[in-house]
Amino acid sequence: MVRHATVFAVRTSRVVAFEHVRDLLAGTGARLHDAVPLATLTTLRVGGPAIVAECQTTEALVATVRALDAAEIPVLLVAGGSNLLIADAGFPGVVVRIATRDVEIWEGRVVAEAGADWDTVVAATVAEGFGGLECLSGIPGSAGATPVQNVGAYGVEVAQLLRQVRLLDRRTGEIRWVRPQDLGFGYRTSVLKHSADAVVLAVEFALRADGSSAPLRYRELAGAFGAEEGESRPAAQVRAEVLRLRAGKGMVLDPADHDTWSAGSFFTNPVVSDSKVAAVREAIATHVGADVNVPTWPVDGGVKFSAGWLIERAGFAKGFPGDEAPARLSTKHTLALTNRGAATAVDLTDLARTVRQGVAERFGIELEPEPVTVGVAL
Repeated sequence: MVRHATVFAVRTSRVVAFEHVRDLLAGTGARLHDAVPLATLTTLRVGGPAIVAECQTTEALVATVRALDAAEIPVLLVAGGSNLLIADAGFPGVVVRIATRDVEIWEGRVVAEAGADWDTVVAATVAEGFGGLECLSGIPGSAGATPVQNVGAYGVEVAQLLRQVRLLDRRTGEIRWVRPQDLGFGYRTSVLKHSADAVVLAVEFALRADGSSAPLRYRELAGAFGAEEGESRPAAQVRAEVLRLRAGKGMVLDPADHDTWSAGSFFTNPVVSDSKVAAVREAIATHVGADVNVPTWPVDGGVKFSAGWLIERAGFAKGFPGDEAPARLSTKHTLALTNRGAATAVDLTDLARTVRQGVAERFGIELEPEPVTVGVAL
């Protein structure tokens, strides 16, 4: 059975004809569209054409994926499109657009269908007087994508709050709820990220019934309230501050601001094993200075370094490579690669390779991309 993988080889023509897909999906409830520019479905605003099957109900989503899998047609699942870099040639199979939106909040929990806009979910929980998700405010994308990537920000990760995920097992056709301990969560990863065998249908999160925030563990955020790390504050106030901080870094979507035409943080913060930390620190001392404060965090088996800090110290300033470039580092935040209005996937991958190579040559660390790449390789 053909499945979507993280990197999908680009082909010069589509695998299937629109008429064949139309006949195959008749009765599934999907709305079919031909030759849709995938740039219109992603926050990076790049990506060539593809057949798109839009599913507005979970029943349509399940029926559509099952039908395409049975016919061995390649599938690319897209919801918010905030973590995707798609080739200029497009996708040679069928893009299944997850457009399910229902959100239910009750008794200290929220259940959201996979296609629900994530920040809308967070806002709804805060408006209902609950806390817990506020540190994840302003993150673009869908609710269903959050456990795949183990999305995190400002000291909070999805794995800490998730109760369960409803999955379609594409191997067996079974639909079931799965507990967090079965999802292999790690830093910005899960078993869902590295396998196409399951489709997220819905997510359920635990909430704080007293309306207080999750413990403030991010120094910049805690400092904004004069709070000690680990203390809580009203969720509504924390949400407002998180949105302010993210906007200042170009990390809240704004069609008029090209700094937000991005996939968010393009590289994950690298974790260096204990055996290699000394060599990395020596390289930093050689190129930057022995007395420089290096932002790091201890983790199991090693040390986590700041990718943004490494990028800047490797010589890539905000706005690199300059005003005329179609793809640039954000002018607010070096960790974001941005489309200045006319960039292609080739432009963005070339920029990513340049930055990645520069950091590796300077510090001996190879940065790992965070977005899912389709038809391109870094």
